[in-house]
This record gives sequence, structure tokens and C-alpha cells, in this order.
Amino acid sequence: MTTERRNFRQRFLDREHLVGTFVKTPATHPIEILGAVGFDFVVIDEEHAPWDRVAIDGGLLAARASGTAGLVRVAEPTAAKILSVLDDGATGVLVPHVSSPAKARDIAAACRYRGGRRGFSNTTRAGSFGAVGIWDHVQAGDEAVTFIAMIEDPEALEDLDGILGAEGLDGVFIGRGDLTVAFGATGMDGPQVRDACDRIFAAAKRAGKPVAVMVASAEEAARFRGMGASAFIVASDQGFMRQAAMKAYGDIASVANG
Repeated sequence: MTTERRNFRQRFLDREHLVGTFVKTPATHPIEILGAVGFDFVVIDEEHAPWDRVAIDGGLLAARASGTAGLVRVAEPTAAKILSVLDDGATGVLVPHVSSPAKARDIAAACRYRGGRRGFSNTTRAGSFGAVGIWDHVQAGDEAVTFIAMIEDPEALEDLDGILGAEGLDGVFIGRGDLTVAFGATGMDGPQVRDACDRIFAAAKRAGKPVAVMVASAEEAARFRGMGASAFIVASDQGFMRQAAMKAYGDIASVANG
């Protein structure tokens, strides 16, 4: 088990300032570049991008090779889906639409051996392909795997204390985009979304759980850090490419008018 995998969960729980990004392109190269830049973690986005099992397997290997923690935003909150990415060596999972305490508990159980229901195999990358003994693998997996629940549904706000209090849940990610659409708000800074964020931060503080959030700028990150966030996701590999491409095109195209 590599150092970045072993340390990420503890760093997250300790509320270290962590910076990550989504990876939409189902290839290893973006992850290698991001890891070399210094990102603390990447989130392979199976939910909104064309990642399949084989591509995820390669992406997680690239994360290990480049020294960044590889999480997966799974497409479905099922035990089978979670098991597959954990066996492939994911540092943890970012799980969409965790809208009830029961769902949080079910997902936590899928992530854990002891006290949970994670299917056992140590002949995977997570178990060093059989090199790690049964109980050493169980111990290492339970200590390292990170479960972050996405709070992005209005119904989740009805029992935040129950969700945040679920045993085995390490922290939450505030899904402002989905909340904005669900509320029909004018934007992610609309009053209803801001109120939802305030309530989530308050519940996380009561439960002693860390909060992750997506930000668009350093100023926005500073604002959320002041509210209690400690892990920040900025843009995606495709977003970075688009921004750099727009600037490069604009700079060179402007020469024609110079």
C-alpha cells in the first residue's frame, strides 16, 4: 500500500488543507500530470464521464505512480460498484446522492470489512495481488479507505445529523450544483443554496466530520475555509485544458490584429 493512500484518510480526518480535481478524460496521462503538479488527490468521475472498469483500473494505477490519492466518484451507490473500485486500489469513494442515514450506513458497510459487508479478496491490487495476508489486508483496508458522502438533495437536509452521524462515514462533499438545480435557484450562491451550505457545515461541526467543496477561485476557497471546509476540488482536467486552450488561442490569434 503506497504512502499517499495510507495517509490520505488521516489527512482528511485531520482537516488538512487538501486540493484536488475531477478527472473526466478516461486516460492515465491527465492523472500523471496532475499528480506531478502536486495535487493531493484526484477524483475519477465515473458518474459524469465515460470511465469503465478497465479505464478506472488504469487511472488508479496512474494515481499511485504519480503520488496522488485516487478517489472515484462512483456512478451508482451500490456495494458491487464500490467493491470494484476499492479492489482496484481506490483510496476511497465519493458517493452521489446520499440522502438518508440508511443510505449512508449501507455505503459505509460496503466500504468496511470489520463491522461492514465489504466482499473479501486480497488477490487484487488493493491486496498487492495476494502478497498481503488476510487480516493484514482487512486492517489496512479499514484504516485507509475513505468514504465521502455527497449531500446534494433537499431531502438530505431533513436529517443531516443522522447522515453525518453514520458510523464509517468520514466526511461530506457539498454538491452545490445539484442543490441549485433542485431548488430552481438563480445560481450556486442563491439564498436557498447558501442556507443549505450553512446547515451542512453546522451539522458537520456537530458531528466532528470534515467538509469538502468545489470552488472556482482562491477567493471562494478562502470563504469556504472560513466556514469550515478543509478539502477543495477545483475544476477538472477538461476544464484546465479548455482554460489553457482559450488563453493560448486568444494570445496567438491576437497577433493578427497587432
